[in-house]
Amino acid sequence: MAFVSPTAEQLGMYLGTAEIDGDRADLLIQQAVALAQSVVRPLPDDASAVVLSVAGRAYVNPQQVSYETIGPMSVQRPTGSGGLYLTKADKAALKSLAGRGGAFTVDPTPSSADPSPTWPVDEVFFGDEFEPGWS
Repeated sequence: MAFVSPTAEQLGMYLGTAEIDGDRADLLIQQAVALAQSVVRPLPDDASAVVLSVAGRAYVNPQQVSYETIGPMSVQRPTGSGGLYLTKADKAALKSLAGRGGAFTVDPTPSSADPSPTWPVDEVFFGDEFEPGWS
């Protein structure tokens, strides 16, 4: 089964809003999918959770305001604010869903390897060089 991009309606359900701007939501979902594909391609089936998270973050807070005071107006934005982005956790989730990451072992031995020694094993070669019991 291939990845199916979430819909604007699903983004609205994810955010818990009754009404959602469909065109804007579709654009954000499309951009979130493209951003996710920069980490893992093709996207795994369950990547919709990460895509909805990225698109939802941008839909709810497009300017990425991190501090706000209503009183006499005060807003603080981080450097490079706005736009869609993947957090470190989003990238890790995508890699995990794709089956990447974690511990693994690489066996460099070729399948055609012969278990016999490659050096000359010969009584004539070694002679009586070894102590008794080490032959």
